[in-house]
Amino acid sequence: QVQLVESGGGLVQPGDSLRLSCAASGFTLDDYTMGWFRQAPGKEREGILCYSPSDGGAYFADSVKGRFTFSRDKAKNILYLQMDRLEPEDTAVYFCAAARIATVSKDPDEYDYWGQGTQVTVSS
Repeated sequence: QVQLVESGGGLVQPGDSLRLSCAASGFTLDDYTMGWFRQAPGKEREGILCYSPSDGGAYFADSVKGRFTFSRDKAKNILYLQMDRLEPEDTAVYFCAAARIATVSKDPDEYDYWGQGTQVTVSS
């Protein structure tokens, strides 16, 4: 059974850093296209950082370029989202997701499995 569990969210101040984790089970990270998404109140869910191990493709939303990066711990089957220089506009619920497709995609509808989300609030 495929399962994704996010953790690491919290309340931080502008300029702070935070690292989110996405623990995957029931599959290996190399087998699926993976994405980090976020949804702010009243807004649609948006893909911010997605990658495909199959073709090596990666997508970074303009709003996070230069500030957010991702990494994987293959041994633990965990995906990380490192967020630096956080801004109030980054406040949202953050989700990781897995898609059974061979290319990178930022479209939430392409993703088959989702975690429960973790809240990130950036406020002074």
